Amino acid sequence: MLLALPLAFALPAPAGAHASLVRTIPARGSAVHKSPATVKLWFSERLEPAYSTAEVVGRDGKRVDNGDAGVDRADARLLQVSLPQLPAGMYRVTWRVLSVDTHVSEGQFSFEIAP
Repeated sequence: MLLALPLAFALPAPAGAHASLVRTIPARGSAVHKSPATVKLWFSERLEPAYSTAEVVGRDGKRVDNGDAGVDRADARLLQVSLPQLPAGMYRVTWRVLSVDTHVSEGQFSFEIAP
């Protein structure tokens, strides 16, 4: 038993974590002074492009993004969606992703375009 204990700590832990949101542009909860051209979301795991999406809605609940959310071809951890020129106001980003290890994650955050 005592010999097996050091061996148990030496073995790698199994991977199975969900893709978690690591950072965003615009930053979560931030106020920006110019309408961003895109919203970018980086995750801790590579994403499955066919099952990963995001959308941006205004305070009235209407979708305002260009409907082109997708995983970046050069960085499979980056999900982005483009935006038209938006007026000042509060916006909510919702996302749902499937990591390549088949775990689904979803969430939301807000940002503000200040006048």
